[in-house]
Amino acid sequence: MHQNLVVLVNELDQDLGVMEKLEAHQKGLLHRAFSILIFNSNNELLLQRRAFGKYHSEGLWTNTCCSHPYPGETILSAGKRRLKEEMGMAVDLDEVFQFVYKAPLDNDLTEYELDHVLVGYSDDTPHLNLEEVSAFAWKNLDEIRTEIAENSTQYTAWFKILMTDHFDQLKRIETYESL
Repeated sequence: MHQNLVVLVNELDQDLGVMEKLEAHQKGLLHRAFSILIFNSNNELLLQRRAFGKYHSEGLWTNTCCSHPYPGETILSAGKRRLKEEMGMAVDLDEVFQFVYKAPLDNDLTEYELDHVLVGYSDDTPHLNLEEVSAFAWKNLDEIRTEIAENSTQYTAWFKILMTDHFDQLKRIETYESL
């Protein structure tokens, strides 16, 4: 049952309670999340296309994996769990930074997250959970930024913010095994 709950937080990432995930998105309340970025030895980022049928942002391209930790679960263990569930990959992850963003979504939902950015490096081929992910692609950051500028409607709101507001930070960590 806890898989449908998110941890509500303040901007200092202090726990304020828990709420059902859909309700938190309907009310636009700040909650804890993570975004995973997996880079390969060609300095390309692994992107996923969200499955059609997801309750928001269906069919859009985004970072390797993103989700919310369960109440009481650490960010790193949640990231490893979710990366395995969505992409079929086991990769060591490190938290590199965090940011807060608020963005309107489809279906009258609002994403308001304190997003922990986790990075890992792998040349493994993902094994997609087709209920979560419909496709994947490896692309370099400059190519992604150009594609977002030319066709932003094909990307999730949070990924566009990550690529726009934190691009310089991403460029510093894209190099394989740079951590």
